[in-house]
Amino acid sequence: MSRSVVITGMGCVSGLGMGVDASWQRIRRGEGAIRALDRPSPSGKPAWAVQGQAAWIDPDGLAAAASRLDLRRLGRLDPLSLYALLAAAEAVGQAGLAGSPALRESAIVLGCGSGGNATIDTAYERLFAREQAKVHPQTIPASMISAPASHVAMLLGIHGPTMVVASACASSAHALGEAMHMIRAGRADVVVAGGSEACLSLGSWVAWQSLGVVAPDTCRPFSQGRQGLSLGEGAAVVVLESEDHARARGAPVLGELAGYGATSDAADMTAPDRAGIEAAIRAAHRDAGAALDQPALISTHGTGTRLNDAVEAAAMREVYGAALDVCAVIATKSAHGHLIGGTGALEFVLGMKALAEGIAPPVLNHLGPDPECALPLVLEPRTIACDILVSNSFAFGGLNAVLIGRKRS
Repeated sequence: MSRSVVITGMGCVSGLGMGVDASWQRIRRGEGAIRALDRPSPSGKPAWAVQGQAAWIDPDGLAAAASRLDLRRLGRLDPLSLYALLAAAEAVGQAGLAGSPALRESAIVLGCGSGGNATIDTAYERLFAREQAKVHPQTIPASMISAPASHVAMLLGIHGPTMVVASACASSAHALGEAMHMIRAGRADVVVAGGSEACLSLGSWVAWQSLGVVAPDTCRPFSQGRQGLSLGEGAAVVVLESEDHARARGAPVLGELAGYGATSDAADMTAPDRAGIEAAIRAAHRDAGAALDQPALISTHGTGTRLNDAVEAAAMREVYGAALDVCAVIATKSAHGHLIGGTGALEFVLGMKALAEGIAPPVLNHLGPDPECALPLVLEPRTIACDILVSNSFAFGGLNAVLIGRKRS
């Protein structure tokens, strides 16, 4: 059994703003959210004495958005769950499914790279800095990597299969792809799918700094002088439906999730493997029935690290050949930072908005072309005439996921 899978709702939260429209308007204008990082430790002092910039969410906007949802019955919420709840509520609202009986038997598949970092930091600060004997009794439920899926189910009243996929930076792309297959196979008519990440806690930040991949200034994908990634946090969620189900209830169709390719490099925990990336891209095109020489909007993984960008560029050139030059290549991490487990879903949402509007958002912070990354980058907002989106996600551990979205009229 195989069914077309369409998108009927989208939601997101990031440093760019609260909601898809706010985020899209900023990114299409070439505005970014990455800025100097100056946040307190869990105890409130001292300020983080580490170098770097990040894309963090405005706390006032977050509080205002959260106040519009009844979250009191959900218990203690880590930002990891709160972001997912806000994005899911927006997506389900746009899909016209809020309170619908069809939502009860729907499924949830979310992607997260790690659990509740802020909750864990607070617990450890109490234990090791204050030498207290106990932590908050909700520390475990709030910090579990599966908590966002459970909290979304509780908020929306969803009783179908509910789970979190964890595959580092490809988590939410894998979640969308696996959700697509659930619908194709007839296991569900509706799946709430996407991902969330809240990695801007002190412990997480220092760990990423220690890995040596965080830029001291900002994220510059495929550029001369790129020095690493800029962390961000937030969530993105889409409502996926079988086309028959969506049409039967008169839902607006925003696009189609048409293809998905997933591979494992089985090579290295941090260094990407070109062959694995190429295989994932080809698999996604085969799954979607999309020719490799078809003009496309390509949303790259584009982390801004020396090695990853060069390997991704080489893989794309090998797969697409001369046809790559008729594509429009974007890298939205230059605007919203790297959301780790949530980034694939956010990039897919913004890519589908770009496809629908016929406008490619620019790659920011570019200092000039790097011969290792010879790509047709979009450096200023420009119109495009593409019917497909290719969205790349390549994770630590060599876990690759590529999604193909298709424009629908």
